[in-house]
Amino acid sequence: MTITHEYPACILALDTCTESCSAALQYQSQIYAELADAPREHSQRLLPMVDSVLKKAGISVDKVTAIAYGRGPGSFTGIRICTSMTQGLALGLDIPVIGISTLAAMAQMAIREYQAEQVLCTIDARMGEVYWGQFVAIDGIATLVGKEMVSAPTEVQLQLDTQTPIVGCGTGFDAYPELLSLGAGILVLDAVKYPDARAMLILAEIGIKDGLATTVDALEPVYLRDTVTWKKLPGRE
Repeated sequence: MTITHEYPACILALDTCTESCSAALQYQSQIYAELADAPREHSQRLLPMVDSVLKKAGISVDKVTAIAYGRGPGSFTGIRICTSMTQGLALGLDIPVIGISTLAAMAQMAIREYQAEQVLCTIDARMGEVYWGQFVAIDGIATLVGKEMVSAPTEVQLQLDTQTPIVGCGTGFDAYPELLSLGAGILVLDAVKYPDARAMLILAEIGIKDGLATTVDALEPVYLRDTVTWKKLPGRE
């Protein structure tokens, strides 16, 4: 497959990296989306969601020109489900894929829906740790400050401007309330607790324009913990 970097006509976005499961489709400047809080049901829910957004758009799956997938961090099982389903769909359609950070997707939702300018995103990583990333809005787009990390809550180092409002998103704040002590101005946005495939679409558009789309063989989940090895479909190692 030859990857072109033209503006995609139709992007399908998928995410199952946390307790939430979502799919979204952008087609002819319209967005169609499905979202469910469905822990342990992602593998059963995701493909029907894909069928639903395609039906809402009135198109068949062969109209999709690129797939954006939640690449993590998040639940190991959830990341595997998302990447495996992305593999299967992209292989069948022979189209490129692009991985989108779950933390960036949450930040983008906070920026787009709630006009946040600074966002600290956290996901409960279990084992006394938290996945975290900090973002600023640049031209309405979530832009990472520093690196995405996994650490104990006490090791989170805030680089955002504490003199201006900081929006907090994600399950890390529920699991580790001490994160609020990082800055007096942190306001937790309960409405953005999980990533949403809708917010992945604009990040995917920009990434594809910037040449970041890959073939399905180069699909790469991000666990942040280096103790997990991703295995591709049989015969594609």
